[in-house]
Amino acid sequence: MDINDLKQPCLRGVLFFVFLAAGCSEPAVVDKEPKGLTSEIKLGTTIGELTEASPFESIVVEGYGLVGGLNGTGSGECPTQVRDYLKQYILQQLSEDKVDINELINSLDTAVVVVQGIMPTAVPRGQYFDVKVITLPGTQTLSLEGGWLYGAELKAVGGFGLAMKVLATAKGPVFIDTLTSEETDKKMGYILGGARVLDEYELNLGLRQPDYKVASLISNKLNGRFGTGIARAVSPSQIELKVPDAYKEQKRRFASIVRAIYLTETPEVTKERINNFVRKLAVSKDKLAAETALEAIGNESISKVTALLNSSQQKVRLGAARCILNLGNDKGLNTLREIASDKDSAYRIEALDAITTSASRNDAIAISRNLLRDADFDIRLAAYENLRKLDDISITQKLIASSFYLERITQTEHKGIFVSRSGQPQIVLFGAPIYCHKDIFIQSSDGNITINAPAGQGYVSIIRKHPKRPNVMVQLKSSFELGDIIQTLCEEPLKRSEQERRGLNVSYAEAITLLKQMCEKSAVEAEFKAGPMPKIDLIIKRK
Repeated sequence: MDINDLKQPCLRGVLFFVFLAAGCSEPAVVDKEPKGLTSEIKLGTTIGELTEASPFESIVVEGYGLVGGLNGTGSGECPTQVRDYLKQYILQQLSEDKVDINELINSLDTAVVVVQGIMPTAVPRGQYFDVKVITLPGTQTLSLEGGWLYGAELKAVGGFGLAMKVLATAKGPVFIDTLTSEETDKKMGYILGGARVLDEYELNLGLRQPDYKVASLISNKLNGRFGTGIARAVSPSQIELKVPDAYKEQKRRFASIVRAIYLTETPEVTKERINNFVRKLAVSKDKLAAETALEAIGNESISKVTALLNSSQQKVRLGAARCILNLGNDKGLNTLREIASDKDSAYRIEALDAITTSASRNDAIAISRNLLRDADFDIRLAAYENLRKLDDISITQKLIASSFYLERITQTEHKGIFVSRSGQPQIVLFGAPIYCHKDIFIQSSDGNITINAPAGQGYVSIIRKHPKRPNVMVQLKSSFELGDIIQTLCEEPLKRSEQERRGLNVSYAEAITLLKQMCEKSAVEAEFKAGPMPKIDLIIKRK
């Protein structure tokens, strides 16, 4: 059942205009900067100088939810207020009323959890993000391992209650990482990419000193630059902004450019500004600020910036090429391609990202596909991620047990396995198909899962002890192809039709730990790489 999107006007008034971080600051000054690049020259007033900056680019959210599938490691303990809330919430989600909700909450196979996350606001509606789930303090819950968060409403911190606006919802399998250490706190886990933003957050300019004439001037300036209807002065102190289609996926970049736009211009002062920021791009430490300022000036800066494509410094060439490409001119494409292909460059991934962002789709795909053959795993991974954004056919994708994606890439000679630990759960096989050796024996740390293929056996035996009946073991056969083994491990045991394969319902977390072990024991000749863990470094204290 869809969750109603309750309207609350106070949230729309939050000023998200300058969620710009480093890219939005004024150009930095360095000791060796040529004379005349600082305040000695007054270049004019930018929109950023007149607007009030909001300190927020994300919102801390929290909620309560119920994790099921715990095989006796949960508990029914929770405060009365939380229980009453969950009963109402669960009733809203059910399509039929035959479930005894008190019995469900009281079961040792479920546990009430706190759900916490940092919700990005500079993203489109429907964007997914990671959340953390934690058992309630003082309860008898032993572990969330193998659990599934049925659903949770996420609201701004301190907004507990049915009347508060729901900012996001969350659900999905609980991920508890065991790759780095077996001594893991199993009372805390993550729902990788399991929370979804429900609303589109508007950008607003707030004037430091309310003045309707200034607000109208800014609005007219932005409409002239980006098109009619982009900006609207709704009061002497506030201007509403609509993000142009070209920047829908790049709200931060759009906000940076808006902040850097000058209110007035003449041919003489525009030339002076261009010369100033081109020199800054060449010598300043904060090259991104100069790059943004030149992009804000527009196409008039291209001819001067083009000269920097011949700079002896690769970082300068990168900034110049990216700026030119962002302005819709392909003159910078070859430079970015050269940097992305330079095996000795420290800016390869930046160059590749710039190509994916602003080059034509065909050019971006061609360059990224070529880099799938690179010897550097990080470059292959960056190329894959960009091809995934572009929805390229070189990546084949299969959803496994409604839990994670198994993806295969054939266009690379180097065998590698990448597993994500933040964002969407995915196992990526580089150089597919990847085959295991004929004589292998792999077992999970608890002995419950075994992958075995003795010498001479023509298939791989995959055995799992029953989660609730340890004396019962289920055995399935797989080919030696790694993707087939993963599916046999993780697919659900009962399928809706005979055409769909059966599996042992091994969790994503268990599967990637087994994959790492297979690589370490040379059962598979492939480089193994795990992505970073979610960055949710917060624990919300309660009285």
